[in-house]
Amino acid sequence: MEQGHGVSRPVTLERPVPLVDLELGHQVLADDLRAAFERVLASSSFVGGREVEHLEEVLAELVGAPHVVAVGSGTVALHLALFAAGVGPGDEVILPPNTFFATAEAVVAAGAMPVLADVDPYTALLDPEAVEAAVTPRTAAIAAVDLYGQPFDADRFRAIADRHGLFLLEDAAQALGGAWHERPAGSLGDAAGFSFYPGKNLGALGDGGAVTTADAGLARRVRLLRSHGEEPRGVHLVSGFCERLDELQAAFLTAKLPHFQVAQAERRRGVSRYRQRLAGVEEVDLVKTAEGARHAYHLLVARVPRRNAVLTHLHTAGVGASVHYPTPIHLQPACPHLGGKGTHPHAEALADSVLSLPLFPGITDALVDRCADALGTAIETTR
Repeated sequence: MEQGHGVSRPVTLERPVPLVDLELGHQVLADDLRAAFERVLASSSFVGGREVEHLEEVLAELVGAPHVVAVGSGTVALHLALFAAGVGPGDEVILPPNTFFATAEAVVAAGAMPVLADVDPYTALLDPEAVEAAVTPRTAAIAAVDLYGQPFDADRFRAIADRHGLFLLEDAAQALGGAWHERPAGSLGDAAGFSFYPGKNLGALGDGGAVTTADAGLARRVRLLRSHGEEPRGVHLVSGFCERLDELQAAFLTAKLPHFQVAQAERRRGVSRYRQRLAGVEEVDLVKTAEGARHAYHLLVARVPRRNAVLTHLHTAGVGASVHYPTPIHLQPACPHLGGKGTHPHAEALADSVLSLPLFPGITDALVDRCADALGTAIETTR
């Protein structure tokens, strides 16, 4: 208790601002999520039932892709899409260095070799010219990432893929709700992989993912691969995997979908407030959104000098900022064969300077102001 003029009063401490506030969102949806749980429990159908089928139907309408195949995670979605496309041993897949490690893992899981190409320093997205330069006779696919929720230039990458006869895979793990010239993320390549990890714009209460595609044959192969290559029951046409999305997670996702557009609008409002508050803060540059892209704002990312020191100050101030991603793929201990330091300078410079600011549905102006003020103070203190 704090003492003042003979009166005891409690000391008020500000609650830390999390990078993502899942508790806030789930409070609003608690009744819907409980109803989803009760519905699945009553059905006694826990794998491969109507909940998964319904989710696939709703997602197909949202994404504008004729075929959606729900799977166990976003990583699996990328892996199975590549595998179903025939990408495998002896093939190369071009991808950016500044993505979550799962993009490269999916390539390796398919039996292919990741080949890295540098990125645009302003948008942080895969650079089409760098991709063109990386194409070899062994190149089979491009895995273009909708980083932070910003879709890649689908027109330029489609032209490159067509020119060289390559499979174009969209890593849309962070981009549900985004678009390129009004074409929804998830419909920009030959196939796309989504993640429904809890912190995503549409997040399950566990892992989940989906493959979206306009290719009926590829969709059928993914369906086979996700469930032991079995069709019909007891007949295994190919050797597959056990990578199904369970009914409970599908039901949770379906319960969240009616609230998705409102949640996206709240993200955009938060970003608009950040832009206003950070416009005059020296040495803070928000990662650029390309003309023609509708950003999903899974993350709001700025570039700052002295990033690690700034991050420490923000944490001390109770602001749960983070870094996506501090170590490029080619500098990870698992990938010494993909190039040493200096190989991809733009990606490396981004890794040293990017900072993800708290952003989530329901974030208030007061919380954004607190984060912006703390960032300004951190920049000044570390200068």
